[in-house]
Amino acid sequence: MDFKEFIRTDRESRNGDKFEGTFLDYLEILRENPDAAKLAHKRLYDTIMSKGVETLKGEENPRIKKIYGNETIKRYGFFKDEFFGIDHIIMKIVNYLYSASMKGEESRQVLYLVGPVGAGKSSLVEALKNALVQCEPVYSIKGCPMHEEPLHLVPNHLRPKFNELLGVQIEGDLCPICKYKLLNEYNGEYENVPVETTGFSIRSRKGIGVVPPVDPNNQDTSILTGAIDISKMDIYPEDDPRIFSLNGAFNVGNRGLVEFIEVFKNDVEYLHTIITATQEKSIPSPGKGSMIYFDGLIIAHSNEAEWNKFKSDHTNEAILDRIVKVEVPYCLELAEEIKIYEKIINKSNFKAHIAPHSIEIAAMFAILSRLTPSAKVDPITKLKIYNGEDLVEKGTTKRIDINELREEAGPYEGMKGISTRFIVKAIDNALSNSEYDCINPLSIMESIIKSIKELDIAAEDKKRYLAFIQDTIRKEYNKILEKEITKAFIHSFREQAESLFNNYIDNAEAFVNKTRIKDTSTGEELNPDEDFMRSIEEQIGVSEASAKGFRADVTSYMFYLVRNGSKIDYTSYEPLKEAIEKKLMASVKDLSRIITKSRVRDAEQTEKYNTMVEEMQKNGYCLHCCDVILKYAANNLWKD
Repeated sequence: MDFKEFIRTDRESRNGDKFEGTFLDYLEILRENPDAAKLAHKRLYDTIMSKGVETLKGEENPRIKKIYGNETIKRYGFFKDEFFGIDHIIMKIVNYLYSASMKGEESRQVLYLVGPVGAGKSSLVEALKNALVQCEPVYSIKGCPMHEEPLHLVPNHLRPKFNELLGVQIEGDLCPICKYKLLNEYNGEYENVPVETTGFSIRSRKGIGVVPPVDPNNQDTSILTGAIDISKMDIYPEDDPRIFSLNGAFNVGNRGLVEFIEVFKNDVEYLHTIITATQEKSIPSPGKGSMIYFDGLIIAHSNEAEWNKFKSDHTNEAILDRIVKVEVPYCLELAEEIKIYEKIINKSNFKAHIAPHSIEIAAMFAILSRLTPSAKVDPITKLKIYNGEDLVEKGTTKRIDINELREEAGPYEGMKGISTRFIVKAIDNALSNSEYDCINPLSIMESIIKSIKELDIAAEDKKRYLAFIQDTIRKEYNKILEKEITKAFIHSFREQAESLFNNYIDNAEAFVNKTRIKDTSTGEELNPDEDFMRSIEEQIGVSEASAKGFRADVTSYMFYLVRNGSKIDYTSYEPLKEAIEKKLMASVKDLSRIITKSRVRDAEQTEKYNTMVEEMQKNGYCLHCCDVILKYAANNLWKD
């Protein structure tokens, strides 16, 4: 590559995209495209919507139905690869932007995100900043420190006519500096004022202002609204706009957004600028200057403790009345939490092998720590229900109303618990300490246990967290591992499962319809095989008395699937799927001897072991983690 030519071509392309002209030229552009003058909220909303939106309905998506019922969920393309498990929160933010873009009351309100550490508040704000950076450049008055809308040049008496001619609604007035230039440099001939295009930039503070927490003993409102340039006070009068330095967060954030980091760490007096910036859309100018028009999204965030402290003071009512609060809790869906960790790990430089279920185990611990204990179900069951999984009990899918669990938990579920950062650091530690460049669920559990012991938290919470990882999750992992090793051990597991399934369906259908089964080999007509059906049904606790009802449920469900054109297999009906898998697992009695590397293994067992290892490698294990996992299984499973 010729780097010089590459750089030159890029520079020419960028310069070619820039616009410079007069206000008259800008009016011609507006005549063709009135959207060029849209306000900040509308611009941000349109950018997000330009990436598309997916509408998920319960009747079309079984998992959505289980988690959200009949509620319609929208997933926005702009956020889909970065944020997981917070669809409701993103929907609230986009709804706020939509209302604000329509010039509703939200356009004069602060968007405030509150939630625990590591829940994604800052990441959501960064996403909105990046949305602005991706926006088309805006047209602005050349040389204006606030990059303001050129239509502010139009005199008030002509605005109704311009609104009619251009199909726009002019809002706002010139800043003091532009007003001075118009009168003294252009003799009031606003049609000749130069206009240029300006892009948004986080690093260059173009259209994006940031207000960090300020020391209460050294609060300076110039950070918000600019200052007076003392070096020019000997040259110009005290009320001359040329002494203004409009470089505060509200000045640079005009036409874009202003972010308040940990907003309530500031004294309330420091936040008074928010009151006029929202309701009156104007901010003070430095010194004795007039108020300045401001168009932008004000977004703030903090943790819940600071919010509660702030709202408890009734003297803060003026600011509280100008806030749209959006709670950002931790993710409570296992499948989505896993995606969060995978995204973060993929962005790192770690290249170690990660055994199956390693990230899942870490995510399970995080979610268990966030769930409010329930009197209706145990923690693991609640985790699975929140993840949209089917639970089988005595031959039927267990019906537990997820909304009842949410009502029981209260509105603050997910606002406490282990943060995403804690889990990611535990995974990083496991990766860093790995001798064989491989991590597995066991090393993840060890790393989490070590991290919990180092946590500076209440002894009761520490004990509860350790119980989750050492007892609850370990037992659940043993069940997962038992099923996985069995599937690897039984050659052609799926084929055998499908064979059992087809055999059971044939027998159950004949039983329900009171017909006989024709033997495909001999042509002989046989009665349904009661013993065979019972050997399947007993695996999930179906009693003899309820067997008839179970068989009727299975056959009617299969008929429903066929009638709707769905393909049926052994996984189609969750209770039957679980029964078949347990049946196959129960048939493996010599598994513990085969998975143990011992001298007593004979040639046949060695062959089975090697075949099983090959199958596990196909399923994502490497030789090292396979050896570790099988040794653990030999010592902890099939003890009887």
